Amino acid sequence: MRIAVAGLHTECSTYTSLEQETENFNVMVGEQILKHELLKFLDHDGVEIAPLLYARATPGGPVSASTYEKFKAKTLAALDAALAEGPIDGVYLAMHGAVHVTGMEDAEGDFIAAIRQRVGDEVIISSSYDLHGNVTQKVINQLDIFTAFRHAPHIDTYETFERAFLYLVDALKTGKRPKLCWAPIPVLLPGEKTSTVDEPAKSLYAQLWDIDKRKGILDASLMVGYVWADVARGTAAAVVCGYDEAAMKQAAEEIAQSYYDARDQFAFGVPAAPLAETLDAASKIETGPIVICDSGDNPGGGGVGDRVDVLKEAISRELKELLVIGICAPKAVAQIFEAGLEKKVALQLGAELDQLNSPVIEGAATVLRLAEQANGQRLALVEIGGVRAVLSEKRQMFHDPDDVAPLGLDVAEEKMIAIKCGYISAEMTKVANPNLMALTDGAVNQDIERLSNHNRPSPCYPFQKDFAYTAKARTAE
Repeated sequence: MRIAVAGLHTECSTYTSLEQETENFNVMVGEQILKHELLKFLDHDGVEIAPLLYARATPGGPVSASTYEKFKAKTLAALDAALAEGPIDGVYLAMHGAVHVTGMEDAEGDFIAAIRQRVGDEVIISSSYDLHGNVTQKVINQLDIFTAFRHAPHIDTYETFERAFLYLVDALKTGKRPKLCWAPIPVLLPGEKTSTVDEPAKSLYAQLWDIDKRKGILDASLMVGYVWADVARGTAAAVVCGYDEAAMKQAAEEIAQSYYDARDQFAFGVPAAPLAETLDAASKIETGPIVICDSGDNPGGGGVGDRVDVLKEAISRELKELLVIGICAPKAVAQIFEAGLEKKVALQLGAELDQLNSPVIEGAATVLRLAEQANGQRLALVEIGGVRAVLSEKRQMFHDPDDVAPLGLDVAEEKMIAIKCGYISAEMTKVANPNLMALTDGAVNQDIERLSNHNRPSPCYPFQKDFAYTAKARTAE
């Protein structure tokens, strides 16, 4: 069998002026795709892979229209070339679900529909999604197989990708073609309140494995959706893949209703408070390392990463025991590397990328350490206003303790660190003693009820609260 592989994977907040361009993506074409660590399962007996294009980026702002059109055109050109060499039996798409393209409502729907148009109705298309993605009727109409992450933090990325691929392989081998149904859920909550390590999400996601075992069901997914994009497709959803339409509809409606019924039970899994209150609380804690999440500027959720709110507050408090990690400051890092170790450099930090929204710090910084990561990204450890800060040349998630190891830093030895993050990773959880969440400003502000809300469907909890809902499944059209 011959399977084409492509994908588009990022997460886009509409609450920032910073667009994502081609250079922000890791773009893999052709054979490069087969070498990616998340796609090693593509080396499968009896399967010939036709690799097209896979573009993956750290979450951020909207993808520019020109960048998206470039990715789409290259994907379709590669698909046309593959089709010219022989028939394609199936397509596997590694998608996210929260890609927002400037001027476009449903980027994933557009991307998948373009591929469907090229390969025709007989070819089976399977896709994996992030559970923080949005689903639309257009997406459902184009796909035959759908599955999504079941863990947040995402410890099952590889397994989910592989599951979608193996479902496709099995369908091609058996000739048994699955179908989809879905049930939109008028609830839209942040990932920080729906982590699957906490209730009620823990139990809601655990039920999916049992639903998979039902007769006529292949796979069940619960999509939290993406809250920081003010778009008409922003909603949670249940998606069920299988063979028995009645069983699928029943399962989708059960999943959707159970999520809606639990809507007011979701809460942050760790103590969460405004920044000043969080730092007050941290200063009274004797254990360590205290891991403070700068949640509003989390690049892992679409934050820009250049905000200096936490550093500015720490300087004003003379909070010397706090290590602030992960401020994206390309101009400052260039200055620092030019100056060299132990030099004093006049810096402006903040608002380098999103000049409309971030505060600014100006002052003399002492260069303490310099490093270069394996991918070429330059990092600098500086002291400014008596507080140490790790600056990065490019936007990056600092979710793992080893992310600052090139600078010779061990977060386990620190009394207090602040990272740009929402919920922390499994590895950072092992270190945190305790973990606190600062409800800071930024493109992924956790105070979602205050977000501008012009395009989302209404009613939708928590933007509106007093309404009834009965789950109703829909099939492909």
